[in-house]
Amino acid sequence: MITDQRLPAGGSLPTLGLLIEKANHLVQTIASPSMVQLVLRVALAVPFWRSGILKWGGFLKLNDTAVTLFTDEFMLHLPGGPYHYPAPTVMAFLSGCGEITFPILLVLGLGTRFAALGLLLMTVIVELTVPDGWPVHITWAAMALGIMAYGPGRVSLDHLIGWALGLTAETR
Repeated sequence: MITDQRLPAGGSLPTLGLLIEKANHLVQTIASPSMVQLVLRVALAVPFWRSGILKWGGFLKLNDTAVTLFTDEFMLHLPGGPYHYPAPTVMAFLSGCGEITFPILLVLGLGTRFAALGLLLMTVIVELTVPDGWPVHITWAAMALGIMAYGPGRVSLDHLIGWALGLTAETR
């Protein structure tokens, strides 16, 4: 144990260095890359899932509120606008499908990079709809980009499938 160690006669630097090294190792163990990738996937999935489940009134049946939002409330804030959404029922349906499908894929770690790309594109559209929400939207974008760049991690179906097919580095 660290408390049982004696200080060398010259000072406390080696003991302090050892303590820092042990603390650093503990932090790295807690924040292992696979754990970070899993938490990123879940953290990005949650807000989209929560929004998505509010749009449905049954299997592939949008509720009236979702259509009303895209018809009357939501506007695209583009130069010269804001503009109403084109084909609001179609947009509500596509949004609802994406907000359910992409989070499921993210949590499972299946087609992870493509699911993150889908949510990044949805984030851009959400930002164009609610420009004042950029502090939240930029965190979603950062999480999506991190997932796209570093992949799903070991706790994922993508990794398991890659391992089964002999495509991961661990089998070489």
